[in-house]
Amino acid sequence: MKTKINTIIVEDEELARSLLKSFLKDNQKVELISECRDGFEGVKAINDLKPDLIFLDIQMPKINGFELLELIDHKPQIIFSTAFDQYAIKAFEYNAADYLLKPYSKERLNDAIEKVAERIKSSGPISDVADKVSNFPREEFLERIVVKDRSKIYIIPVDQIRYIESMDDYVLIYTKEGRHIKQKTMKYMEGALHPKNFIRIHRSHIVRVDEINEIQQYEKESFIVILHDKTKLKVSKTGYKNLKEALNF
Repeated sequence: MKTKINTIIVEDEELARSLLKSFLKDNQKVELISECRDGFEGVKAINDLKPDLIFLDIQMPKINGFELLELIDHKPQIIFSTAFDQYAIKAFEYNAADYLLKPYSKERLNDAIEKVAERIKSSGPISDVADKVSNFPREEFLERIVVKDRSKIYIIPVDQIRYIESMDDYVLIYTKEGRHIKQKTMKYMEGALHPKNFIRIHRSHIVRVDEINEIQQYEKESFIVILHDKTKLKVSKTGYKNLKEALNF
């Protein structure tokens, strides 16, 4: 029978990592198997080591805690640890095991670990937090998109996106440098991108307004959008209505 909760810390502040490690040292239920200084290290460690629990900071350089959760394949229990209380409601809506607001006491930490232990006892170490992050309605529009391709992580500013194409439960994101695949729905992407900059022109395509060079009719009520690089994309009736409203023609 498993006795210890295998744990990873993902935290960019050395002082915060050291304090957390000192607290965990005295907790007999936890075994610390790795510590990571940023989200890139965190994604690799989580996927490789498959912990039961991660302590996750939210505000980190390179990629933040919520973006990290979009990129991991292994999905353990989560305790968020941050100095910013505005993320607390979101963290609990994502079904995180707990949310530690820095600075916190050893007693508060131990309470959080007890919650994780109870969760693991009742339903196991796998959590649905990462899936909830991927599908949760956004309160603000995306400024960038993070994509994992094998061992590489790409950060794509939204102003570099030319258009997006649907591919079942994934989307293909086209930039001037190439294309990337991400496990998101078109519905999610449509809601996450600013409608002044991106238009859903078809059930299969979202296009950046600045990339549109021409709208061309090719049958009685059928249109295509031609981008600056000559890419041609079909426009549905609803998409044509969206274009007219956005471009005022």
